[in-house]
Amino acid sequence: MNYRLVFKHIGQIILIESVFLCMPLALAFYYGETSSATGFVFTFIISAIIGTVLSFIKPKDRGFFARDGFVTVSLSWIVMSVLGALPFFISKAIPSYIDAFFETVSGFTTTGSSILTNIEAMPKSLLYWRSFTHWLGGMGVLVFLLAIIPLGKGNGVSMHLLRAESPGPVVGKLVPKMSHTARILYSIYIAMTLTQIVFLLCGGMPLFDSVTTAFGTAGTGGFGIKNDSLASYSPYIQSVVAVFMILFGVNFNIYHLILLRDFKGVFKNQELKLYLGIIFAAVVAVTINILPMFDSLYQAIHHSFFQVSSIITTTGFATTDFNTWPLFSKMILIFLMVIGASAGSTGGGIKVARVIMLFKLLKNELKRMIHPRSIKVVNVDNKATDDGVIKNVNAYLSAYILIMGISILIVSLDNASFTTSTTAVISCMNNIGPGLDAVGPTGDFSGFSVLSKLTLCVDMLLGRLEIFPVILLFSPSTWKRGK
Repeated sequence: MNYRLVFKHIGQIILIESVFLCMPLALAFYYGETSSATGFVFTFIISAIIGTVLSFIKPKDRGFFARDGFVTVSLSWIVMSVLGALPFFISKAIPSYIDAFFETVSGFTTTGSSILTNIEAMPKSLLYWRSFTHWLGGMGVLVFLLAIIPLGKGNGVSMHLLRAESPGPVVGKLVPKMSHTARILYSIYIAMTLTQIVFLLCGGMPLFDSVTTAFGTAGTGGFGIKNDSLASYSPYIQSVVAVFMILFGVNFNIYHLILLRDFKGVFKNQELKLYLGIIFAAVVAVTINILPMFDSLYQAIHHSFFQVSSIITTTGFATTDFNTWPLFSKMILIFLMVIGASAGSTGGGIKVARVIMLFKLLKNELKRMIHPRSIKVVNVDNKATDDGVIKNVNAYLSAYILIMGISILIVSLDNASFTTSTTAVISCMNNIGPGLDAVGPTGDFSGFSVLSKLTLCVDMLLGRLEIFPVILLFSPSTWKRGK
């Protein structure tokens, strides 16, 4: 373990976070929110001091290996959340630090689960910071670091950091240099965010609402600034958000192919086709099921399309209380929660790419049972999948099921309903936001105990960082010096 280099990079991340605190601080002064301004000033000072001290560490060795990348990413996200919670706590907008930490972890991991019972009572500067954590966490702060700071050549830093933070079973380069890949990803991300803001402004949405909503959509996080999420906005606004949720749930490699005009590669992409196919099938099934609950077919299609888009992309916005929908529709939404969006997107869940691999692996195993001597390879997009990737997918699924089971047992100690406890864990583990029953779109997570909230925080981090980087923190071998 290269401790010096790990802590140096963590310091750089903290400095980046301190810079991003300046905008909500300016908003606090603009809106005359004294307590919020105090919270941001103290947090900025603390972050700047810690970040500066760590950034000046001089590593004796520039070697940087996979476990260093995993540890750097995991610790960075934890430290960011610890510091990012301070404005809420110092300003007393959220009196309990555990609650403030929960809200911040939920923001950075783009989960959107909230302990707030009256969102509209929050100061605007804190609402901005709350939504901005979604935007920063969506593409990843380590990816942002790679895009703006050269981290050295030939020492594996860039690849190991991107591999540890990027969602999906396979992480690859768009171009030969990882720093250029990071810049391309963030350029696409920023361009899409600005485009959505323009569309929302064209629909008459106020600037502050447009920016914070776009942050929540881009990061597929779902923190709203209204108590009813997006229910009080116009059908046009809701439709724009629904479309952009789907767009941000697409693998960003697809957009790079579009920029390169490789439309053949886009149309042949199996993950994209399955992702859109699942959305279409779910919208049709849910629409038919909920049609008797609405006055017209249009309303049923509109709300079905929005909620399916919101849940499969793990965004969590809501236009209606889907907690009141028939059981069939709610079960579809739960399945979508688990599947999630595409690999290489800002969405959570298992990812459509893993679903494809698991089904192809199952198909091959069934054929092997009939023809034991046959050799079957898992092909995705006409390319053979490496055995290491297949093993990683199987290990991920095993860890996913085990951790979810343990988490549900811990949360069940609060004696909430089975639906509440189970969907709360599913929601947090898959970075969705709302669950069902008490944690549905009109509910919140404030009723859980400290133990359950901390468990759900761990689940959110595990879900966003794809489990392994966080698990490695608890392995003694991770902390040994050397390779």
